Amino acid sequence: MSSESSGTRSSERAAEASSAGPGSPETCRPVRLTGWGRTAPTVARLARPTSTAELARLLADPPPRGVIARGLGRSYGDAAQDAGGLVLDCTGLPERITLDVERGEVTASASVSFDRLMRTLLPRGWFVPVTPGTRHVTVGGAVAADVHGKNHHVDGSFGAALRRVTLVLPGGTITEVGPDRDPELFWATVGGMGLTGVVLEATFRCLPVETSRMVVDTERAANLDEALAVMADSDDRYHYTVAWIDLLARGRAMGRAVLTRGRHARLADLPPKARRDALRFAPATRLAAPPWAPPGLLNPWSVRAFNELWYRKAPRVRRGEIQPLASFFHPLDAVRGWNRLYGPRGFVQYQFVVPAVDVLRSIVADLSSAGVASFLAVLKRFGPGNPGHLSFPMPGWTLALDIPLGDRRLPGMLRDFDQRIAAAGGRVYLAKDATLWPDLLPAMYPRLEEWRRVRTRVDPDGVLRSDLARRLGL
Repeated sequence: MSSESSGTRSSERAAEASSAGPGSPETCRPVRLTGWGRTAPTVARLARPTSTAELARLLADPPPRGVIARGLGRSYGDAAQDAGGLVLDCTGLPERITLDVERGEVTASASVSFDRLMRTLLPRGWFVPVTPGTRHVTVGGAVAADVHGKNHHVDGSFGAALRRVTLVLPGGTITEVGPDRDPELFWATVGGMGLTGVVLEATFRCLPVETSRMVVDTERAANLDEALAVMADSDDRYHYTVAWIDLLARGRAMGRAVLTRGRHARLADLPPKARRDALRFAPATRLAAPPWAPPGLLNPWSVRAFNELWYRKAPRVRRGEIQPLASFFHPLDAVRGWNRLYGPRGFVQYQFVVPAVDVLRSIVADLSSAGVASFLAVLKRFGPGNPGHLSFPMPGWTLALDIPLGDRRLPGMLRDFDQRIAAAGGRVYLAKDATLWPDLLPAMYPRLEEWRRVRTRVDPDGVLRSDLARRLGL
């Protein structure tokens, strides 16, 4: 049994892409593009293909500076930019969502957003296998970045749920890959940052649920060591787990945290009145960031005040709270354009994973003593990774930071962190990276040369390029 849905998207669109129309690379107008962090803008020609045939034609006749696909623009750095080349806004491609109830699988067009997926699947009793911290990413982007969520220690990343991926290769050829069909190309594509082909659609398993609510436990940890101990001891009892870390706290309070763990609520968990619409899912954007914010709005003083308030308002221990799914997974989606709060200079989201806690602890200590403000600092524990050559997750601890640009110490600090992370066998997340140097990439991603061989096989002329690929020598 299967069901199918198609229609217009309700997701946010990248403002730069919204007015571009289809056409040849020569006739597409130049557009200034950035990632979600609003750093390192570059100019490229932007095409918005509206059919598979048009997409294939654009890939078959690329400009000299190459081509890269772009979805909703939520990569934080320069992964979806191509200075002087052609950027394909893939959100104009037809949308299709097909649910195979018997298999528990969904086939969705690459242009479909997670927002639309959830609005379609949840009323039918299904949920996506993995969701990042925003619903405003496309299926194609989720494959290219091999997105992960709060359940990685249980379910792995998006790649672990994938059954098939359809790609448009340079030259316009369409091919289908999977773990059992050209597995080398499949795993090079999962986390391959769009450099092995443009994703056309993907089939992946989904999770059956009884409601659109979560049962959530919240507790405070007095410092980083307590947070790590609690998570290591109890994470396996929760499907989803995450900790917010205060990076400005010092002394015995360094790295104090608010831990949030949960599971999908069953029908019996809800009060009788709430059971009538147990699968309803219609999240709204309640606020909008101002179109312009002054430099320095988020600084050590304002972030310190926020951190104090956030930590104190959290309960010491609260068990079994029923929360809306959107509040648990995507709180920032309630604020449209929240990245503008960082001002015109933008911000760096820096995410790394290390297999042991010593490097994590030393980085938190350095950030704390330096007073580097991170409005959001999110700690999670990863389980086993997958065979993706450039897939980010690996067993260990991952910390994601949002750091406003402007502090002159920041480039040197991040370079030092990169070196320590690489030496410890860890890595940074390419989908969020804006600062990594190419010399450390082979240590962080030891299967890099295998990935390059696969890429050379499918794209010998180097048609698929991005600013990220040039910066890191991919």
